[in-house]
Amino acid sequence: MSWFAYALLCALFLATADVCAKKALGQVDEYLVAWGRLLCAAPLFVPIAPWRDVATLDSQFWIIVLLLLPFEITAIFLYNRAIKISDLSITTPFLGLTPLFLAGTAFLVLGERVSYSGLTGIVLIVIGAYVLNVSRLRQGLLAPIAAIAREPGSRLMVIVALLYSITALLGKMAAQRAGPLLFAAIYTVIVVLVLTPAVLRNSRPALLRKAFRNPWFLAMGPCYGLMMLCHLNAIVLVEASYMISVKRCSLLFGIVYGRLIFKEAGFRERISGGLVMIAGILCIALL
Repeated sequence: MSWFAYALLCALFLATADVCAKKALGQVDEYLVAWGRLLCAAPLFVPIAPWRDVATLDSQFWIIVLLLLPFEITAIFLYNRAIKISDLSITTPFLGLTPLFLAGTAFLVLGERVSYSGLTGIVLIVIGAYVLNVSRLRQGLLAPIAAIAREPGSRLMVIVALLYSITALLGKMAAQRAGPLLFAAIYTVIVVLVLTPAVLRNSRPALLRKAFRNPWFLAMGPCYGLMMLCHLNAIVLVEASYMISVKRCSLLFGIVYGRLIFKEAGFRERISGGLVMIAGILCIALL
């Protein structure tokens, strides 16, 4: 399968996992959902990972994993908090900022300069974010931008996009050393082990039983697991910015899911803003 097909499937599975998580968040908190996503995803690939290859991993791999963990865990918690407190269609589009941040990271770390097409993409992404709240325009020219700052879920997702620009690069480096399947398994086991004490300390047994009887809670894990496998298979086949750009089509799926499943308002402006952001992402990555 091509990297593009993997990345597009990754986007669909991510958006579907978000729907399941938002449904589950109606009964359980974001900490339990963050833990449950990975715990329920683990049976999909942990048993079939090539664990015999762990002995061949070098120290650089483990250093990358240690660097990755705090960024990833913070992003997971903020992500679930964002989709819990705000509409799916007004939070997930801000993941489209990840390629923008990736371009900035490449400049700061590698000295890579933005091309004219990249600059066009940055402008389009900013315009798309503006269009997401364009209905506020009657309140003033800067009102759509102010609406982003006032919307707590949007603010959190901007931070998540920044964190994901870091984890995308680190994750690619780790997956290249261990292989997609083994890295996904190691990563999942470590994160679940790190989160389990905090979840057990803060969640009553009754809440845990309630979570594991919730079909949405159980369904988000397999969706998230398939997303992880598609992500890792795609990102080792192509440049990280290309893969993340296609993956961010999840913001369009999220907007459509928000309308169809959660009956969220403002569909026209949000889908319009999402399409403009996707155009900007493609300019940065592909032109």
